[in-house]
Amino acid sequence: MSHDYRGAFKESVAEYKTLRETAPGPMDAFAQLHKAAVQEGALGTKTKELMALAIGVAMRCKGCVVSHARAAVKAGATMQEIGEAVGVAVLMGGGPATVYGGKAVEAARQFSEPAAG
Repeated sequence: MSHDYRGAFKESVAEYKTLRETAPGPMDAFAQLHKAAVQEGALGTKTKELMALAIGVAMRCKGCVVSHARAAVKAGATMQEIGEAVGVAVLMGGGPATVYGGKAVEAARQFSEPAAG
């Protein structure tokens, strides 16, 4: 079964916006934490996004998988790098991570392709 991960990302963004309107203080703080955590440093943004993707797979968080697959691709991650990150996630997350690993690879594939229209 194929999923529209671009659509899923748009849905997550809309839900996040609603949450931010409902709880602006915590969500603004989370947004600042996110920005600080993935900025260039001793580790590059691409590496950090691959780490976040792997953790999202291991934690079985579909929204995390979609968001960080997109961010990793935008940061320049290749499909081979995505695959290796997912492999580490499967190591750490076991069988259930294989399900979310497939979602991560497919999401990254979709975000790697030019948007239709």
